[in-house]
Amino acid sequence: MSAVTVDTGPSWDYLLETWRELTVPEGWRPELTVEGIHMTPPPGGSHNLIAGRVNRALLPAMPEGCELFQPQGVGIREVNAIYVPDFCVAPRDVIPRNADPVPAEHVSLAVEITSPGNAEHDRRKKKWAYAHGGIPRYLLIDEFDQEGPAVSLFTEPVQGVYSRTLRVPFGQPIRIGAPFDVELDTSMF
Repeated sequence: MSAVTVDTGPSWDYLLETWRELTVPEGWRPELTVEGIHMTPPPGGSHNLIAGRVNRALLPAMPEGCELFQPQGVGIREVNAIYVPDFCVAPRDVIPRNADPVPAEHVSLAVEITSPGNAEHDRRKKKWAYAHGGIPRYLLIDEFDQEGPAVSLFTEPVQGVYSRTLRVPFGQPIRIGAPFDVELDTSMF
C-alpha cells in the first residue's frame, strides 16, 4: 500500500508575508491563491458608475459598528487565499491597522462587480472561496452574464457552497436581507 501526498500550497504565514511584501502599480489589486498571484487592473467607467450606486445604497444600511470597505483584502485561511472584493462589510474594530487582510469570518457581505477580464474569476473562484470562508452574503453584479446583465445574491454557505441564490436581471430590485435593511435598485446599472 502506498501513501498519497497532497500539496496544499504555501503555509498561511508564508502567504501573509508575501502579501505584505508585494509592490504593485497604483490602482492594481493583487490576490494570492493556490494558483499564484492574480492581478486586477484599475476598474473602468461602467464598473465605477455601478460601484458609486452600490456605495450610496449600502452606506445608510450599515449595521452598527460596521463599515463598508473599498478595497480591503480578505484572508480566507480555509482555502489559503487572499482576495480583494470591490466592497466588503466588516466591523471597524477587526480591520487590521496595517495592510493585512481582514479574516473572512468577520466579513458579513462581499460585493463583486464584474469586468470583461475578471467575470469568470468573480463567478467561480471568488464565489467558491467566499463560501468556504463562511462569508454569509456574496453579491455579484454581473454586467457580462451570458443570460443578460444580472445581480445574484448568494447566501447561506454550507460546507463551501452557497445553498441559496437569488438572481435578478438589471432593472429589477434585489433585497440584500438582514442585517442590511436595503433594497438595491438595479435600474440605474
